[in-house]
Amino acid sequence: MNLERLKLAEAQFLQQYPGGFSNPEMVNVGKKHRVDKMSEFTREVLAKPRFKNQHTLIENLIKIVSRSSMVSMFEKPRFRDFVNSLSRDDRAALLNGYKKLLHGKQAAGFDEIRDILADGKIAKWSLMTICPLYFDSQHEVFVKPTTAKGIIQHLELDQLVYKPRPTWEFYECFRSTINEMKSRVDPLLSPNNAAFTGFLMMSF
Repeated sequence: MNLERLKLAEAQFLQQYPGGFSNPEMVNVGKKHRVDKMSEFTREVLAKPRFKNQHTLIENLIKIVSRSSMVSMFEKPRFRDFVNSLSRDDRAALLNGYKKLLHGKQAAGFDEIRDILADGKIAKWSLMTICPLYFDSQHEVFVKPTTAKGIIQHLELDQLVYKPRPTWEFYECFRSTINEMKSRVDPLLSPNNAAFTGFLMMSF
């Protein structure tokens, strides 16, 4: 990690936006993404006891993706249509993957979700990581390809090799790196991990 570049980006951002994400200009940017509201909704509808009603869970997964400002307009209908087209057994498998990812064996859940979405050619980083990010925005991360590649290049994160096909190995390492970087800068830059990666994206 090039800590010097990270600290320079921190200084420049706080000079331009005193108070970091509490700066009025950044507050207005944050309103467009509604991370707090989306997180509250996601934690409620994907809480462990909710993994009993398949139909309601599927509906809420689609709502999370459809309402997200961070998922592209092209991916939202593709996700909705593919998930709605799944058989009952495949829906159960998909939901079991989400249950593991959010409440248990994360690596296994990640792989199960990816393999099912891959059948519909929608195993995209954004679709794979939006629910974890909203469910635990202080720890999990949203992987946007252009942002991730920019962060890796600018901060010389040699341990990370981005590939279009989502893998748990990359996600886990990227998440660990983001949380480490977050600990090295002013908390004003990280009300949540979506904001922190947003700061990085704006800085590079």
